[in-house]
Amino acid sequence: MLRRSIAALALLSLGGLGGWLLHQHSVAAPEVNEVLSEAAVSTATAQAAVVAPPVTAAEPLPRQLQTIEIGKRDTLVAALLRHDVRSVTAHDIAKSLREAGAQLRRIRAGETLQLWRDAEGRPALLSYAPSAWQRFEAKAGEDGWRTERIDTAPEVRVEVREGAVKNSLWDAVDSGGVTPQLVLDLASLFESEFDFTADTQPGDRFRLLVEARYADGRHVEDGRIVAAQYRAADGATMTGIGFALPKGYAYFDDEGRSLRKMFLRSPLRFTRISSGFTYRRPHPVLGGVRPHLAIDYAAPTGTPVWAVAEGVVEFAGRKGGNGIQVLLRHRAGYHTYYNHLSRVAKGVKRGTRVAQKQVIGYVGSTGLSTGPHLDYRVRKNGSFVNPLAEKFLPGEPIPATQREAFLVQSREALAQLEAEAPFDPTVAQRELQRELTALQSAASTVRAIE
Repeated sequence: MLRRSIAALALLSLGGLGGWLLHQHSVAAPEVNEVLSEAAVSTATAQAAVVAPPVTAAEPLPRQLQTIEIGKRDTLVAALLRHDVRSVTAHDIAKSLREAGAQLRRIRAGETLQLWRDAEGRPALLSYAPSAWQRFEAKAGEDGWRTERIDTAPEVRVEVREGAVKNSLWDAVDSGGVTPQLVLDLASLFESEFDFTADTQPGDRFRLLVEARYADGRHVEDGRIVAAQYRAADGATMTGIGFALPKGYAYFDDEGRSLRKMFLRSPLRFTRISSGFTYRRPHPVLGGVRPHLAIDYAAPTGTPVWAVAEGVVEFAGRKGGNGIQVLLRHRAGYHTYYNHLSRVAKGVKRGTRVAQKQVIGYVGSTGLSTGPHLDYRVRKNGSFVNPLAEKFLPGEPIPATQREAFLVQSREALAQLEAEAPFDPTVAQRELQRELTALQSAASTVRAIE
């Protein structure tokens, strides 16, 4: 009985305390809630400031870069579709690029596109650079895609290139000293003075000043030759200096005499002479010893053959044992013959006027021939002459009004060549080369031991 009374009294006391606490909570709740709300707002604001800073209108949206390589037989649209760009977007981009002048039909396998996507993965910007000098940037906007064309002016630096001949001019290309185009330009520069088929010998050397073209500090390509010297193994040296004239860029020797003569030394790009000019040669088809009043150039069928000088076509067609022949008439009593061709070039027929170095036919093996080659002959005033020994008329020299400026430019160019690529190294240079060779040899020995 006493225990029940104590328990009841305890319940009444707890009930009263609970009611008092409940009353106090209801009174203080608005203040507490207000404090908690302010704290929550402050916390959320602080988190927002850390996780996602506000983006102003001047700041670009976050972007993801994707590099797309053009594949074989790819179009720009096909490449974009392959990288999850919607068809309508890909076609809109291509249309915008074309409107800005991009030649999308010329896009090549291996070229790349730079595609930026926004934070939601949608294409936002595409960059296409068909060359180091030109770039197109297509940007997505509210009214569709718009493209800007950006041109980069090349930075031109005059630099030295050099090479040596072991078997042919192409040795310099194989060694990495010059590009194939520079070799062709060098041969073209001296083509009236030197036959790179017949006259090239092991030990020949050359040095060039070229206009090297840079984009944003990066070397892109070598341009035209400013000055050139070719030294034969026997010490004879040819010099060519480029000079800008009102009628175009031309080359002269160091005294201002034109390197362009009435006749080129060779009727095709340098190859191999298989038979020279002689009055006694065993004939490979008819037998016996007969005169061979021509130069035979061995070359693959289809190799272009050009006119060695300006002239008029006297004959173009089949001519007995000469096979398909083109015969040209030139001034000063000269005629040239091009025999055993596989075909005559389009538009070359009797009475046609042709320019120097215009393609008139293609190497073949028609007529009395044992293999593909060009039989090339020169006749002067009715008699055949040796094309490699004939002294042809020179071109016009540097105009007198520009001679002084030319000589200054010539001296400066040759001084730079001699300083940066001497044909005859000084004692100090030879000593340095010997030291480098010794170091390379020692390095090779160490590698062999390892």
